[in-house]
Parts: sequence; structure tokens; C-alpha cells
Amino acid sequence: MGFSVLMSVYRNEKEEYLQTAIESVFSQTLVPDELVLIQDGPLTEALNSTIERLKQKYPQIITFQFTENVKLGRALAKGVELCSNELIARMDTDDIAVKDRFDLQYHYMKAHPEIAACGGWIREFNDTGNYSKIKKMPHTEADIRKYIRYRNPLNHMTVMFRKSVILSVGNYRHFPLLEDYELWCRVLADGNKITNLPQVLVNMRTSDKMYDRRGGKNYLKQYQKLWKEQRKLGLLSWPETVMAFLLIASMTLQPSAIRKLMYHKVLRDKR
Repeated sequence: MGFSVLMSVYRNEKEEYLQTAIESVFSQTLVPDELVLIQDGPLTEALNSTIERLKQKYPQIITFQFTENVKLGRALAKGVELCSNELIARMDTDDIAVKDRFDLQYHYMKAHPEIAACGGWIREFNDTGNYSKIKKMPHTEADIRKYIRYRNPLNHMTVMFRKSVILSVGNYRHFPLLEDYELWCRVLADGNKITNLPQVLVNMRTSDKMYDRRGGKNYLKQYQKLWKEQRKLGLLSWPETVMAFLLIASMTLQPSAIRKLMYHKVLRDKR
């Protein structure tokens, strides 16, 4: 049994980043049987040309195009359905997988059939080369169940999961900005186990736009919807909801420059 890689691309992404990301998939020590690339709506001519060129080079690439932009949750749900393997690895179109990422995760998942999803650490970097930080994640089941009350327990672009489990809990849903966080809540609430390997699996490209996206009233409103779901699932109590609100509001309602500083100085390890 092999594994699939699932990616989604839309028109605002850069073709050179997409090419680098896909090249990192096929230069792995363990290469996937297929890469399912969801084209979320019409793309630019440059992106279309890049995809066609990559499909010629890597016949393992399978594409599906929506006629309009349906957003990430719906795009990934379709992608999960199209993947032909039980094990599916997520990858973003502007990140770079470390050489042995799939090798490590595939053999871990094969050796641990009780694990529904496995992620890892990321190294954040920028194109100017003056920023490099490690985002570590919890490993044990107890730590993950504590962590999920307040923060996403998996770095989405590092995850390898079991298709059957994801489908059994309802697949990805349309939940803008927090699609994967909401999914992992349902996975855990259904009695499944998730974990993180204690090492960097993906180099994640960052820019100031990332800190802009993770702030504002709309972002906080999405968290409020998530907390409601978490309470329904039995993952969050009312006192914990208050604590979660204080923590997230302290980040999302700050000016972007302050939020960036908090990420750099408090939430990441320097490397």
C-alpha cells in the first residue's frame, strides 16, 4: 500500500512557489503514488502553464478543477474523496517538505494503526533569509487533548492521515480560516488518536500577510463558532471557553505588528 499527497491551489498563488513545493514532493526519499491537486476555481495562465509542465514531468499528478472558487474546506473535501490510497499527506503550495518527511510519516503510520493523523514541527522562513523559527507541537495524547482546547494541535501542512477516519467523521467542511482545526476536533471527539513527530517535517514560507490573516474581528468570530462546536463535542467547558477567548482575543485584536512580535518572541523557538 502506498500513499497520496493532497494539495489545493487557487489563482492568487505564485507559480514559482507551487513548482518548488511539488518538486519537494517528488524529490523525497519515499515518493507518493499520486499527487491530487485541486484547482480551486479558474487559475492564472502562469499557474495553468506550470501545472501542465509539472504533469508532463510527473505523471503521478492528478488534477481536478472547480469552475468557481469554493474555498479550502470544500476543495480539500473533494480531494480526500479523489485520493485512491488510505494514507493521505497534506501539503501546501508554497511550502517545502524536508527530504525524508514522507518516509518518516509513512512508516510511523504503518507501525501505529491506532493513529488517525500524524503531524510534526515546522521551520518558518521568509524569502529574504533573515527569519527562521521552529514551531514545535505536542506529542503525547494527554498534551494534545489539553492543547486542542486553545490552539490547533497539528500543523496542517505536515499532516498524514487515514482517509477512512476523515470520511467517517464527515470529511473537511467549509469553516474558513480554521478548516483543519475544526476537523481535528471531530476526529478526537470520535475517539481517535492523533500525534506529532518531534522533528521538523516542512519548511513553511511566511510573510507579513500571515500575521494579517490571523487577526481581526472576523478571525475572532470564526474562533467563537469553533468554541461552540468544541463545547458540543465535549472538548471544551464554559470556563475553558472564557480562557480561550482571553488568549485568542489578546492575539487577534492586536495590531498586526504587535501580533507578529508575539509570534516571533513568544510562540516560536529560534533556530
